[in-house]
Amino acid sequence: MLRCSRDAPDQMGLAQKCLKDNQGLLISLLMTYIFNAMTNLAIDIRVMAFKFFDLVVQYYPPCFSLYSEKILQSYEDILRKNQYYLEDKGKLRTTLSGLVRCLSLLPSKKPESEKGISGDRMIHAFEPDAPTANTGFSPIIKKLKELVLVLINCFQDFIPLLISMPQLDAQSFDCILSILQSIDIAVRFFIYGTHEVAADSICNQTLSSPLSKKLLGVFPLYPKHHLSVKEDDRYFILNIVITEIFLHLREWICPSANVFEKFLEFIENALLGTVGFLKPSCIPLSGFFLNLLIEICSSTRSGKVAWEKHVPSLLPFIPKLASEVETRWQSRILESFTQTFKGCNPESSLKLACLSMIEEMLIPNGDKHYTEASDTVVLDFQTVWIRELPSLLMLLGDRQPSSSQVVLRLLLRLGQFSGSNSFLFWEYENTQFALSEFYSTCKEGNIYYGPFMRLPRDCQELSICCLYYFSNLSALLLKSVALCCLCPELDLFVSFRIIEVLHAAYKAGHIQIADHISFFMTLLSRFKVFPENIDPVRESDVKVSNHEAFKSLTSVLCSYLSQMGDSSVVLQILDKAIIGLILLQPPLDNACAMLRVLIVLDSKPTRLSEQSIIALSNFLPGYLMDVVHCIPEDDVRTWRYYLLPCFFLFDRSNKVLKLVLDVIGSFLTDSNLSLPSDTSTRYATDNLSRINATISLLLLMYKDIKVQKIISLFRTEVSSILQSIASLQSSEVKMTLEERHRFQCSFEQLKVVTSTSPAG
Repeated sequence: MLRCSRDAPDQMGLAQKCLKDNQGLLISLLMTYIFNAMTNLAIDIRVMAFKFFDLVVQYYPPCFSLYSEKILQSYEDILRKNQYYLEDKGKLRTTLSGLVRCLSLLPSKKPESEKGISGDRMIHAFEPDAPTANTGFSPIIKKLKELVLVLINCFQDFIPLLISMPQLDAQSFDCILSILQSIDIAVRFFIYGTHEVAADSICNQTLSSPLSKKLLGVFPLYPKHHLSVKEDDRYFILNIVITEIFLHLREWICPSANVFEKFLEFIENALLGTVGFLKPSCIPLSGFFLNLLIEICSSTRSGKVAWEKHVPSLLPFIPKLASEVETRWQSRILESFTQTFKGCNPESSLKLACLSMIEEMLIPNGDKHYTEASDTVVLDFQTVWIRELPSLLMLLGDRQPSSSQVVLRLLLRLGQFSGSNSFLFWEYENTQFALSEFYSTCKEGNIYYGPFMRLPRDCQELSICCLYYFSNLSALLLKSVALCCLCPELDLFVSFRIIEVLHAAYKAGHIQIADHISFFMTLLSRFKVFPENIDPVRESDVKVSNHEAFKSLTSVLCSYLSQMGDSSVVLQILDKAIIGLILLQPPLDNACAMLRVLIVLDSKPTRLSEQSIIALSNFLPGYLMDVVHCIPEDDVRTWRYYLLPCFFLFDRSNKVLKLVLDVIGSFLTDSNLSLPSDTSTRYATDNLSRINATISLLLLMYKDIKVQKIISLFRTEVSSILQSIASLQSSEVKMTLEERHRFQCSFEQLKVVTSTSPAG
């Protein structure tokens, strides 16, 4: 028992493998029985055979291609038996649903106009399982044409029922819909199918004449009396499918002007579903069609769900219609399309379908129907579409990233193409002012972040790339983007990507040099480093610290600044601004970053102005003492990072070092040991801390070979500092025994170093 139980799963797996390996043979045997049942005299057995075959197709789609001609013949035979299907619509519905599934497996190239439409269409519910290559379907063209003629007759037989029925019941609706869907799929296969027969030879008089007279000739379907919302929706759906069939066949059936206008009127008013459809005075309709639409569409359009689900199937035809119809209809079609785009739910599939069509009508792409903006009417509509995009991004927020991605991709395409189209150029330029809110806004000192911060990385990347294509990036948009970069929640990679793209835009001439430098300095001066203490003592501080990230940012920005042209010119632009920021007493990391910028742009001897040298000399003593106060003396790597910019300044201008030593000496001789207001420290705040910091600072200076040579030139200033320290430690400063011992050791070390260093 145990052995059998243990082996059972293996036996089951073996059985499944055998079944899979012999699937073709099993299907062949099944189809033999199914075809026999399909010819049985008993109608119930025949219907059951079609139901069973439908299941086979669901689980093994290739079986249709293997037996396609015979299957189509079987459907044709049963549909010719019209004596039963008007009496038992349930059986007909079952048969037709299976036919729709089979025909959906016919391989066809998707019409160019539909390639951008997202979402599944009802008549192509089984499209993913369809073969994508020519699998020998050319021989069935004749059989499929015969089946379409039978389907047209079936549809024709329903017309008297539609007129006489008190209501369009669900079964009748399903049957008519399946008939129309089957015809639609067949027509698509004739025109776009992957077969070797020309569409002209298929859609000849034999097929086009019955379609025109018996199907298109009864359009639009409408009831003779007022119906419920659900029933009105059903008529609307049927008319949508008939319209699709007409639009696919239009080139082959050459409709009269009256017939064409009838369909154009339906398309126009179908699109106007959510915006004032019930205001007949606003719609230039013929009396017949106006009455018809009031009769069947008023309630239908109140069923917004049905409207949003089925109207998208008309959209792929809009670009071609707009490019081919006369001016009067071009304006009306584009107006109704625009109202649909503006009025539908931002998160709906209808909105996405509209965006796809807008892209097609704005941007040439291969053989798609690019609507050339040759007059002010078309330009006006295109202007509306483009100006809606930033607002749509704000409405979407971060709730529907896939929709935001579509909008951003369209904006990016507009930017990429705008260089070759003057109209798109100006309209794309104008979007940047509305787009600034998408990134961030600052009102009354408060920062409000837009959807950009919360969208996924791929959406952020698209929006960042959009920045490059603005020919003159505004200071407002740069500020908006800078605020995002300063937000701690933004991934560092995204910040670096923004900087990279903006620098590329600068090199392409899209950003003014002053604005670009201002953007960089905003990041360096306002970036919030945490923890602020540069020598974190807690392990948790190390884990959350972004010190290294800011160091990387500083390095990148310094590199880009050095690439911006003549360094002396850039320094001249930056000099006063950066000194002004430094004198605001920023945190140590930000001050260090700005000092590093000065070093990158400066040279030896220094090009800094006299005013800047004096200002720096007042700032540096406090900065230097804070650095040595916060960083242990044995942490050479860290203190060198913060002190090295100062050492470079000393090397390039001996005057800077002399003035710094003078300031330090003056505060040590002052009775209250106070620094001037512009040299105040953030950490070395008490007298003992400042004296210890001064000793440590001088020791570090003497450790650097270059600085040691320079400081040796100022023995008088150093001796004065040592004398002041000696007098203070004996009288002015109170110390514990331990503190005095540490002080004495370091002070003696400093005296030894100064006395043994070579004279300058």
